Amino acid sequence: MEPRLFDAHCHLDLMAHPDAVADEATALGLGLFDCGVNPRDFSAANERACRQPGIIAGVGLHPWWLADGHCGFVEVNLLCEVAAQERYIGEIGLDFSARFAGSEQLQIQALNRLCDALVQHPLTGRVISIHAVRSAEAVLDVLESHGLLIPNPDSPVIIFHWFSGTSDELVRARDAGCYFSVNERMLASKRGREYARQIPLDRLLLETDAPAEPNTETSAQSLIRSLTRTSMRIASLKNCDAKRIESVVLANAHAVFDLR
Repeated sequence: MEPRLFDAHCHLDLMAHPDAVADEATALGLGLFDCGVNPRDFSAANERACRQPGIIAGVGLHPWWLADGHCGFVEVNLLCEVAAQERYIGEIGLDFSARFAGSEQLQIQALNRLCDALVQHPLTGRVISIHAVRSAEAVLDVLESHGLLIPNPDSPVIIFHWFSGTSDELVRARDAGCYFSVNERMLASKRGREYARQIPLDRLLLETDAPAEPNTETSAQSLIRSLTRTSMRIASLKNCDAKRIESVVLANAHAVFDLR
């Protein structure tokens, strides 16, 4: 079944029953970008995605896992090795919030190594979902230094998930052609709502970032409800019809993820 809605950033492996959610999503016409947080989990996630036509597995290494020592150089090496051959990358990025102070250089080193691997092994249509907390400028600097923001057939699609940077950083990312995936929690803040209003429709995607906590009971129905509420809120912010938001965002997802 061709997806009728698409969640551009969620984490099946962090849900209590990922296989059941994947089956339900497929049955309901919900497509998912299943973003990994540890590259060790990618093989199983990719096998699950191969069984479900609307699910895409990304290989990732969440900066939290790197910053807190849960993952280290072995996982960074594995990420680079796998990502060099894969089209879908995420979740990766930087988190410079106070609780990870002191790990900034470690995070930047890992991101630079990943970008080196991607540049050395270009793939047309590559997609990268990025976490950037208090670090959007640094992420953009790394991407730019590797030529990954230069528009050409081998340049990846860059998606900032749950963008929370400054207004200037939003403009820089927008002008660089980046996409932005928006969720309900982003819209809970005044700044997040203003950013959603400013994001061009042709660069907008919807996401849930579910689950909020690991091992949470989650259903595909709950993801659909969240995506629908997000599209309705964005429609209100942009003073347009919610169905138009859903239609345009689904078209964006088809273009970015090459959905069938």
